[in-house]
Amino acid sequence: MPQTISIDHLRRYAVARSLFTPTTLLRAITRLGFVQADPLRAPARAQDLTLRHRVKGYQAGDLDRRYPTLPIEEDFFVNYGFMPVAVNALMHPRVPRTAWTKSRWAQAHAVLAFVQERGVVHPREVDEHFAHGKVKNWFGGTSNASTELLDGMHYRGLVRTAQRAGGVRLYAARPHHEAAVDADAAYDALVDVAVNKYAPLPELSLNRLVSRVRYGAPQWTERVRDTVRRTKLRLPSVTLEGQRWFWPEGENPASKRHAVPDAVRLLAPFDPVVWDRRRFELLWGWPYRFEAYTPASKRLRGHYALPLLWREQVIGWGNLSMAGGRLVHDIGFVAGRAPREAAFGVALAEELARMQAFLKPQAIF
Repeated sequence: MPQTISIDHLRRYAVARSLFTPTTLLRAITRLGFVQADPLRAPARAQDLTLRHRVKGYQAGDLDRRYPTLPIEEDFFVNYGFMPVAVNALMHPRVPRTAWTKSRWAQAHAVLAFVQERGVVHPREVDEHFAHGKVKNWFGGTSNASTELLDGMHYRGLVRTAQRAGGVRLYAARPHHEAAVDADAAYDALVDVAVNKYAPLPELSLNRLVSRVRYGAPQWTERVRDTVRRTKLRLPSVTLEGQRWFWPEGENPASKRHAVPDAVRLLAPFDPVVWDRRRFELLWGWPYRFEAYTPASKRLRGHYALPLLWREQVIGWGNLSMAGGRLVHDIGFVAGRAPREAAFGVALAEELARMQAFLKPQAIF
C-alpha cells in the first residue's frame, strides 16, 4: 500500500464502506451479501433497522412486503437472515452433521409431497394433516413436531420460506441444486461474502467468521482450518498496535474516498458496522453488549440499546420506543454528555425524525 494505514483510516473505512449511498432494496441486499434477522422489535426488527440506512425511502416492514417478489432467500449463513439466491445456492445441498433416521426421512418426504401439492403451506396445515404431535424444544418448552420437522427440512434445503403470515414462515418446495464442483472455491466465495460485509476485520474476528460459515455449510466443517489459512494468504492486511487487520482484495482503507458525512445514525445491534464486538472495542475504545437477554438489574445501557454513530465515532446509544404513535427516546453517551457542537444536536434531531418516519407504516407480519 502506498499510504501508511492507521486505526483512524480503518475506522473511517469501516463506516464509509458499509453505510453506502442508499439504493434499491435488492441492490442493498446484494451489496451487503447477507442481512442478519432478529424477531425482536425495539422499536423495529434488526433487519429493518439495518436496511433503513441503505435503502432509499425504506420503511419498517418493506422487506417482508417485498420478499415474495425478490430473488432472495431466508436461510442460515453465518447467522440467520436474508441473502441473494446466488449466495444461498453456494451452501446447498446442505449436509447437516446430525443425521436423520429412516423414519424421520420418511416423514420429511411425506410432508414434502404435501407441500408440493399445495404450493405454499402454513405449518398449521401440516400439523393438522399429519398430526405429528408435540416435541420438547431447545429452551425446555414444547413445540409442534410438524414445525420442528419443517425447520429441519428448511435447513436441509427441501423447502424454502415463501413468505410470512403473522410472523410465521410459510413454506414452498425448494428447487434442487447440484453440489458445488469445487468445494474450496465455494467456501472461498462464501468467505468473501462475509468478509465484504464485515471488513476490516482483526485476525481473531476473521478466524471466527470463516469458522461460522460452517453454520450455513456444515458439510465443509473439516475444511475450516485450511480455509482460514488460505484466506489469510490471499487477503491484504496490515498490523497495527499488535493487531493484524484484513479486508477485501482491491480496496484501500487509506483512500480519501472513504468520506463520512456529518450525520447521526442509530444502528441495529446486529448492523455490520457494530456486529463484531471485538472490532467495536478496538475501533471505538469501549465495550458494547447486546443486553436484551440480560436481567434488567444487570443491564448497563438498556434492553435494546442502539449504538449511536456520530460521523465515524460511536459515542453513545439510544433506547427507542413508540407511544401513542410518537417516538420516545432515551439517549446515553460514553462521555457522560452529548457533544457540545450545535451540528450534533441538529444531526440527532434529523435522525430521530427519520426514525419516526421509518416506523410509521409498521405493521405486524
